[in-house]
Amino acid sequence: MPLVYQQNINENTKLGVWHITEDEPFFLQKVVLQNEITHPHKRLQHLAGRYVLQALFPGFPLELIRVADTRKPFLPGEKYHFSISHCSDYAAVIVSTKSRVGVDIELPQEKIERIKYKYLTEPEMQLVLDLPVVPLDALTMAWSIKEAMFKWYGNGKVDFRQHMVIRKIAASDFAFSADCIFTKEEDWPVKVHALMFNGISLAFLITDF
Repeated sequence: MPLVYQQNINENTKLGVWHITEDEPFFLQKVVLQNEITHPHKRLQHLAGRYVLQALFPGFPLELIRVADTRKPFLPGEKYHFSISHCSDYAAVIVSTKSRVGVDIELPQEKIERIKYKYLTEPEMQLVLDLPVVPLDALTMAWSIKEAMFKWYGNGKVDFRQHMVIRKIAASDFAFSADCIFTKEEDWPVKVHALMFNGISLAFLITDF
């Protein structure tokens, strides 16, 4: 299936979501499996994510991708900044030739509600549950916002409650904008965008630092 969501965020940055309905041979026409992945569905997700990299930026040098100790994929020299997220039958990708980026895609599930106190403070909980969506969708979106920040940072060892704080969320239909602070080494104000579609939550951010 082609991209079910695509946004050209600016002249340097593109975002895309692929609904995976194909089998491996479809992706293997353009993508080489670089890692030893034994689980069939995880292997399919891996291939789809890399396929979308080239769909957004034809000529993206897939063969140069490396994986850091924190499991973040990257390109030496950072000709492209990119982030990939998988969830169920979806692969989300954001790529920029200029800015640091992060993306996350999530399917609402009860586990996210059960662990809400592990990633949200009480003030954040109030902000999130006041949103005009059902509580599980709101909590899923909050988790996705913090996961997008985690992937944007890329260096691991982050406390989701302490180091990533949601200060404000504005809602417009099914689109949301969160003003956040990332406080790992210093205070970095970041804006994370999110939306709900096809029963999933998608969050992404772009920064120039």
